[in-house]
Amino acid sequence: MDGGPITVKKAKHGKLKVARQHLLQHYEHKPFVYCLAGLYSCRWDRYQQKRIKPGQCCCSIGEGVFFAVLLLTFFLWFIFTYLWGKLKNDYNSFDRYNFANFGVWIHWSILVLVSAALLLSYLLFLLVVAVCLMSENQQLHLHWLHKVGTIFVLGFSAIAYIMISVMWPERWLTLCLSFQVTAPFLHMGAILAMTFLAWPVAMHFFRMENTVLQVLIIVPYLVALLFFFFIPLGLDSPCIREKGTLGPKPALIGHRGAPMVAPENTEMSFRKTIEYGAYGLETDVTISHDGVPFLMHDKTLRRTTDIEAVIPEDVNKDAAVFTWDVLESLNAGKWFFKKRPFYDMPPISLQDQREAKNQSIYKFSDFLNLAGQENKYVIFDLYRPPRFHPYRHNWINRTLEVLLKESRIRPDLVLWLTEPGRSYVQSVAPGFQQTSSVAGPVGELLKRNIVKLNLNYKMMGRVNIREYAEANITTNFWVVSEPWLFSLAWCYGAHSVTTNAVHSLRGVHQPSFLMTPQEYRSMWTVTDVLSLLFISLFFFIHWLREVGSTCCETESDEILESSIYNKFETELNTMS
Repeated sequence: MDGGPITVKKAKHGKLKVARQHLLQHYEHKPFVYCLAGLYSCRWDRYQQKRIKPGQCCCSIGEGVFFAVLLLTFFLWFIFTYLWGKLKNDYNSFDRYNFANFGVWIHWSILVLVSAALLLSYLLFLLVVAVCLMSENQQLHLHWLHKVGTIFVLGFSAIAYIMISVMWPERWLTLCLSFQVTAPFLHMGAILAMTFLAWPVAMHFFRMENTVLQVLIIVPYLVALLFFFFIPLGLDSPCIREKGTLGPKPALIGHRGAPMVAPENTEMSFRKTIEYGAYGLETDVTISHDGVPFLMHDKTLRRTTDIEAVIPEDVNKDAAVFTWDVLESLNAGKWFFKKRPFYDMPPISLQDQREAKNQSIYKFSDFLNLAGQENKYVIFDLYRPPRFHPYRHNWINRTLEVLLKESRIRPDLVLWLTEPGRSYVQSVAPGFQQTSSVAGPVGELLKRNIVKLNLNYKMMGRVNIREYAEANITTNFWVVSEPWLFSLAWCYGAHSVTTNAVHSLRGVHQPSFLMTPQEYRSMWTVTDVLSLLFISLFFFIHWLREVGSTCCETESDEILESSIYNKFETELNTMS
């Protein structure tokens, strides 16, 4: 009997505590925060979510380590995505490499690019959500599915880096080249990201009661910030130059003609190149079994002819083992629309489509006559026939016969590139312009009568173009099809470039990233100053909030408790 009133009081007190807790959660309800927490940790019930108390870290040690793994993964994958985006100039080569190995033509390069962009967006989404949760004093708890996804991307990035380093190590040179034109804009993006991070960093710095934790928060941030503030001091770009010092626009040489608007190495492709006003024509020469030089880049006829439909049993044979009567009977244009060698091919008229579908393999002598008629320079890779070929040992002589006797091209329009037998070629055809694919000392090149260098675009910045120009040795870079790469070649002073995109580069009238040192310094200074002002403002706001919170903490708690209790009493009375 005596315990009755006490039991009732305890029951009422328990109900009071439960009701009070529910009311507290109700009045603190923030749908946006709950949604972010659900996306990050899959804790959609707000009662599962935890706020960070003053002095606490945003997460446990394990979660903190995995957040660092998430940051590392994002950084590595961002570099890979950026690199792959800048390798657009080489997508066609990558797709051809995969076609040769797998026998299926799809745009492998675009598949990789889209996958990389999606995974990067996923990682960026997780990071942005995490920063927003930290800004709202929510504890971080990454769901295990997101952890698995992050580890997957980290492993995939490691595989990608290993494959690039082993199979295409020269691609890292492309990355270095891209920095020379995009570094000012990457710098602005990095400063913007550091400014965005200043808000959660300042909030957690002032909330921490442990000095060691404060140092661990602020020191890495300040080191990274100072690095990004002063990194432009180490930037050296040829496109940052004084007005009036830029050389003439590089001349354009059509790489196998105009392969983005017509089937490569066909008559139509070269006529299109001439229509676009190209300086010269580039091609690849193979000698047939009966001694007819013809234009073909690949070792086999599989990719650029209909041999798979006409002679399927010979699809993998070397192109040089066929006689000319077989070669000229093949169609060399229909594949262009089936495979679409470039994903960003411009629109092609119906008349051009009909003409392209009727193209055949082009004879070398006809190519030379066309170039001579239009006064266009020609440069070509001459492939030595395979073993047991009738022209295995006199391939140079046969090619010279076509150049000197069977065609009407002027000798000075021929840029002779083939290294074997160069001395003999100079004695037989002294009018040819001797061209080398290997850079070397000026004296040595002049001794060999080299008047032009034909270099891979990755050699940009590694050769002294001005020194060669002073010795009357011009420089051509291949294959340059992207505007940013063409802009860089222009800034470096290249005389010409071999390109797949004569149709688009002819409309480039100045380098895309050209600016004076004064303009760059102004951009750099304004970006850093504005960032410093916003970062200082964020830290000042959080300092004021922390000071105000410390002064009014007790009074606020009493007011909040009283307010919630009064609301609870009102609601309880209504219920009774």
